[in-house]
Amino acid sequence: MRILFIGDIVGRSGRTIVTQRLPDLIVQWKLDLVVINGENAAGGFGITEAIYQELVDAGADAITLGNHAWDQREALVFIERAPRLIRPINYPAGTPGRGAAMIDAKNGARALVINAMGRIFLDPLDDPFAAIERELAACPLKSGADAIVIDMHAEVTSEKQAMAYFADGRASLVIGTHTHAPTADHRILPNGTAFQSDVGMTGDYESVIGMKSDEPLSRFLRRIPSSKFEPALGPATLCGLAVETDDDTGLALRVGPVRLGGKLEQAQPAFWG
Repeated sequence: MRILFIGDIVGRSGRTIVTQRLPDLIVQWKLDLVVINGENAAGGFGITEAIYQELVDAGADAITLGNHAWDQREALVFIERAPRLIRPINYPAGTPGRGAAMIDAKNGARALVINAMGRIFLDPLDDPFAAIERELAACPLKSGADAIVIDMHAEVTSEKQAMAYFADGRASLVIGTHTHAPTADHRILPNGTAFQSDVGMTGDYESVIGMKSDEPLSRFLRRIPSSKFEPALGPATLCGLAVETDDDTGLALRVGPVRLGGKLEQAQPAFWG
């Protein structure tokens, strides 16, 4: 299976490059599964139903969230009728939506997509490791799903790396999101799970993690907010991770970074031509 995970879309700039580039990438790279983190897609804060549908129409098979899941209050309602929208699984019982979803891939395979949120420097939610363990036990790789993708939305690199080793050999991919800067540690772990500590954002990198730099800089210098954060609107870089899995095991065979457009050095998976 050919999987593309696209990192945190930030605002209009990030949405634009995805809607412009993704349909062609699906054809060119013969993608089977596209997962996008969309928690910053609406002006940098949350997601709306219209944006959710825009990303699905562009070819997203699943859209994950994170600590900004409910910044757009409408998400609390429309998530119930948005089967491809996945919020962190370790929110308390009774939270609207779902933390995992079985997705029909473009090639007819079945992929389990799970979203979890770390607890260090973020909201003290339920234990993400226990929540992931329950999902992996209930739906093992290959006997329950042809591929398993875990979006670990966390502030701290060590927590994301720990989750990767916790799920190694039991998931196709564990991908870190949230910090908006792509790391250079993409690899396949010893038992066959693909991993990257942070996939990076899909947005304008002439910014402070996707926001126009004036206000973040002002807050660092003066410790006083003077206005609201606004997404940078320059040309975006689409950041992602490409993973090819073994049809027999569901584990990763090849992994490579994706960086298209914008300011960063360009990269695409050589193994897909």
